[in-house]
Amino acid sequence: HFYSNNIQDSFLELGQFIAQGKDPDEIEPLDRPVYNQVFADITTTFTILIGIFFPSVTGIMAGSNRSGDLADAQKSIPIGTICAILTTSTVYLSAVLLFAGTVDNLLLRDKFGQSIGGKLVVANIAWPNQWVILIGSFLSTLGAGLQSLTGAPRLLQAIAKDGIIPFLSPFAVSSSRGEPTRALVLTILICQCGILLGNVDYLAPLLSMFFLMCYGFVNLACALQTLLRTPNWRPRFKYYHWSLSFFGLSLCIAVMFMTSWYYALLAMGMAGCIYKYIEYRGAEKEWGDGIRGLALSAARYSLLRLEEGPPHTKNWRPQILILSKLTSDLVPKYRKLFAFASQLKAGKGLTVCVSVIRGDYTRGVGEALAAKQSLRRTMDDEKVKGFVDVLVTHNITDGLSHLIQTTGLGGMKPNTVILGWPYGWRQSEDDKTWQVFLQTVRNVAAARMALLVPKGINFFPDSSEKVVGNIDIWWIVHDGGLLMLLPFLLKQHRTWKNCRMRIFTVAQMEDNSIQMKKDLKMFLYHLRIEAEVEVVEMMDSDISAYTYERTLMMEQRNQMLRELRLNKKESLGVVQAIVDHHHNADVKTATKVRFQEPGKDTKEGKDGEKEDADESHDEENKEQSEENPNSTKSGGEGSEKSKKMPAITPDEGNVRRMHTAVKLNEVIVNKSHEAQLVILNLPGPPRDTKLERESNYMEFLEVLTEGLERVLMVRGGGREVITIYS
Repeated sequence: HFYSNNIQDSFLELGQFIAQGKDPDEIEPLDRPVYNQVFADITTTFTILIGIFFPSVTGIMAGSNRSGDLADAQKSIPIGTICAILTTSTVYLSAVLLFAGTVDNLLLRDKFGQSIGGKLVVANIAWPNQWVILIGSFLSTLGAGLQSLTGAPRLLQAIAKDGIIPFLSPFAVSSSRGEPTRALVLTILICQCGILLGNVDYLAPLLSMFFLMCYGFVNLACALQTLLRTPNWRPRFKYYHWSLSFFGLSLCIAVMFMTSWYYALLAMGMAGCIYKYIEYRGAEKEWGDGIRGLALSAARYSLLRLEEGPPHTKNWRPQILILSKLTSDLVPKYRKLFAFASQLKAGKGLTVCVSVIRGDYTRGVGEALAAKQSLRRTMDDEKVKGFVDVLVTHNITDGLSHLIQTTGLGGMKPNTVILGWPYGWRQSEDDKTWQVFLQTVRNVAAARMALLVPKGINFFPDSSEKVVGNIDIWWIVHDGGLLMLLPFLLKQHRTWKNCRMRIFTVAQMEDNSIQMKKDLKMFLYHLRIEAEVEVVEMMDSDISAYTYERTLMMEQRNQMLRELRLNKKESLGVVQAIVDHHHNADVKTATKVRFQEPGKDTKEGKDGEKEDADESHDEENKEQSEENPNSTKSGGEGSEKSKKMPAITPDEGNVRRMHTAVKLNEVIVNKSHEAQLVILNLPGPPRDTKLERESNYMEFLEVLTEGLERVLMVRGGGREVITIYS
């Protein structure tokens, strides 16, 4: 009879009377006198019942908490834990069945035993006397409390000793007898706070959350270690399988939200805050963590995915390699290079800072480590996220070449190099000052990487500053769109955010400047880049040295702008096709493009160079006739003119180049003397490594940028980096 009455649920709302059925007339107060009715002091549901009951079975980790006191923890903990679970489960389940079969339904739901004078039901039916139950309950409760007071302080002391949570370090101290006295005092204070609440039913669900989170994280750690195949994860329990851990984790999370979703969220929030604090302030320990293993697996997976092919133009972003020069104190000579990279990295991506030390690696290991730490500190100070590396080699140029070739891993390889300008090359008695620079430029070009050479780097703004003014781009040669993309990326950083972009392009006298300006505006409109456009007209002879072997590239740029003269509907889909159409020719031409050097001193040198130049122009004209059969008359005349240009004597060549540099510099200084940053094309270095020709090239760049405070010289990597598609 008792079983049939007690098998159904009888959950009530707060304030309802305890009655045999669920008739509202019997359980609702209905503004009538209460008399001696027994009513529910809290709203009861199955999930609340789980939350209240669960703390009574939370001794499952007691053995683990005292593992330091066990002689053979690996053997004792599994046996003890499984036996404890079986024993307590048998006792609790049998008690439930026995109560259901021996106690009346109404009395069983009388929480405080008000109907029998406030006594315990089990004490009334105990044999031989009620004191057996009362004393037993007292001792059981006292034992559980003492168990907590012995296990919890030791666990707290272990956490403090490991230095996981720094502010707990005072509790790592033990007494003269080896007892964790301070941790014990803190544990007692926390217990007293719970007692002062006055109602255990309010505290039990929150305690259940922390226990469930503890068990859930243990399950998660075991599953992750197994799935990641961590070499040091070698469980001794042979019946273990990772699916059991995931099942346990799922049960823990389900019970948390079944019991109380707001308590569950509160407990998760507190655990998240503790974890982030440990991550931010906690000391690293020799046992590591599972999250790091998960991160390594994710990184490996991502790197393998990146190997599937090169990124699309719309996903291109500068993955920067900073070639940093060190002082004798192993400190970066130009810190502003890092600030500039940080400002450019508003576009995200990879940053690797490298440096080369001259010497023997076996003797210079300590010096290399010190240099690495110095670079890392500088990157942290300038808030540059990335990696550092230092190479020790006997030859600086070879070392830089090796770094350019090998830096990176898989698809995460740098595509853009930032190289400092050799400021003292004129005064230096050592010719290697600019030879290292020029050879590095050649190596970067050979690796098909973009090159950024900031000149006047010490005048560049810090990342904490804000500049207002113009960023001027001198678009003399279309170089993959890098000149357009760089200022856009810089403007994403707060330092350059308030600057306006101005694009200047150089036109020859026979070009239609008005139409060129109109077409360039249309091009920028489709690129969704806001910038002012200005066309500067110059005589062909004024820019001959800069564009002598880039005639085809100039014509391609003009042709690209001409073909933009389509109606708005057509042009939207055609702009990218035009850029792609000319890109192949750019790649072919880029391998032949170089700064025009004077003829060699010997007859053989002159003939060889002339033959090479003629062959180069024949190929260019052939490509142009194939790709642009309808090119304008002026373009054809320009190509024919460059083809028929006679051999130049050394003096005339020097004069012509200096004339070009002076004229261009006059125009640039006139238009951009107040600009916050001037970005222009970097001409290709001479292929001939003779001292005189390299010196002339450096002089050309000095004259070209004279009078400009901040200059960024840019050379593309031979591919399009900007597109009209989002």
